[in-house]
Amino acid sequence: MVYRKTDGVEARLADNRKRILAAARSLVSEGGWAEAQVAHVASVAGLATGSVYRYFPSKSDLCVEVLAAVSQREVDVISAIASSQDTPRERLHTAVDTFVKRAMRNRRLAYALIAEPCDSEIDVARLAYRHAISRQIMQIVTDGQASGDFRPDIDPSIAATIIVGGFMESLIGPLSPLNADFSGQGSGGPEAVSSLAGQIAQACCATVMAWRRADVTVLPSALRSAN
Repeated sequence: MVYRKTDGVEARLADNRKRILAAARSLVSEGGWAEAQVAHVASVAGLATGSVYRYFPSKSDLCVEVLAAVSQREVDVISAIASSQDTPRERLHTAVDTFVKRAMRNRRLAYALIAEPCDSEIDVARLAYRHAISRQIMQIVTDGQASGDFRPDIDPSIAATIIVGGFMESLIGPLSPLNADFSGQGSGGPEAVSSLAGQIAQACCATVMAWRRADVTVLPSALRSAN
């Protein structure tokens, strides 16, 4: 006779898994990937260490699951913005601005997701996360080229890679645990975060905006001759 788990057992197993992931996410938010040791996760989740291994064979497997869950929420947010009825320029600006502000709400977790040195399995999942974000940005760029708002002389996939790489790279310094400017003791309050997000978003938009004659600064004749 094949044993079938009862609804009560299924619910308990699902609850345990949820508690493990919540504990791991909390620990990564406090101290990065190194903090999410299996024994520590088990203690925070209120379970035996062996119980964690029933759900996740290794620490890397657990961390990959944490990264995937958190990252998917960010992808969903960007996807909703990308599919909105705003202009392509507005969508791109909002997507980058929103990503930066959300990252700055939990700097330690965002740093782990974006830049912290990690095991190769986690890094592979991180690259998949960046690729998913890039696909959403690529759709915005494609729409912008079709409407004439964005320059047509760059492949949308290349533009998306440059934009995503740009705003994630721009966040490494502000997110770093060594950066006191945006810590509780630093001067980086809401206004500073808003300014940071706006400037990064503006720079990303400038990468793909179509050039119009009115936008081009005319150089003095002497400078044009020198060039």
